[in-house]
Amino acid sequence: MEPPFYQDDLVSLYVGDVMDRLREMPDQSVRCCVTSPPYWGLRDYGVDGQIGLEETPEAFVVRLVEVFREVRRVLTDDGTLWLNLGDSYAGNPSGFAGTDKAFPVGGGSSHRGEKAMGRRKITGKGLKPKDLVGIPWRVAFALQADGWWLRSDIIWAKPNPMPESVRDRPTKAHEYIFLLAKSARYYWDKEGASEPSVDPEKSAKRYESEFGGKKNVRLLETNQVHTRPIGKREFNGRRNPRTVWTITTKPFPEAHFATFPPELPERCIKAGSAPGDTVLDPFAGAGTTLLVAARLGRKSVGI
Repeated sequence: MEPPFYQDDLVSLYVGDVMDRLREMPDQSVRCCVTSPPYWGLRDYGVDGQIGLEETPEAFVVRLVEVFREVRRVLTDDGTLWLNLGDSYAGNPSGFAGTDKAFPVGGGSSHRGEKAMGRRKITGKGLKPKDLVGIPWRVAFALQADGWWLRSDIIWAKPNPMPESVRDRPTKAHEYIFLLAKSARYYWDKEGASEPSVDPEKSAKRYESEFGGKKNVRLLETNQVHTRPIGKREFNGRRNPRTVWTITTKPFPEAHFATFPPELPERCIKAGSAPGDTVLDPFAGAGTTLLVAARLGRKSVGI
């Protein structure tokens, strides 16, 4: 494998074409992948063959399926992929689509690059001017068809979304994060994935009742089927994570246009890996995923 551009005890950063670098990685060498590829039609990085400038959404989807097929190979059999993707609106041949000028929905929150695409024509099979392209779900379904287990769609809700000069639809204030798994059974840290309870007092009472209440005792005494284990359980003030994550975007002027807020990869890494595991970000950008992984005691590989 080509020597890393940067390396320390926990972080290895490689520079190059994502497919070339992934093919150099050994099978089952990472436990968790947290990443956000370039959004389709958003930015021109000035590199020939770059991902995100394909002529159609179908071609973009094919490219990502190929990349994540290699990611699946380097994941352990119990590994997971956490994939953040934004959407775009279709534009007409002149580059305009009413008030949607072929820009990504929500301003493109987590992407890198040098030059915005501006009024680039965005078209595809069956798309009409002003159509929402549906890129995130197109990619998710294509990955599912390619063998991934599509386990969850998570809404990244943004209290501080990018403003949009639109007059005939709501301003977009969310993006998708998809949880995909290499196998039906995969690593999941229940405690690491948990979030604070919104009503600890009420939850504690319900928790005690469900695990040690009279109903379960009666079921046990009469040898009936019960769904909860019997016995006293202590409530720790946390709950299973929900599918809406409210996380503000964070400026990072030293790096590039609108990076990941650190809380986003932190949630994914805590749920999908253990200390000492290796986390991969094949579209590393400013390296936020790698920095968060190191802070959490994980090794990381970025491209």
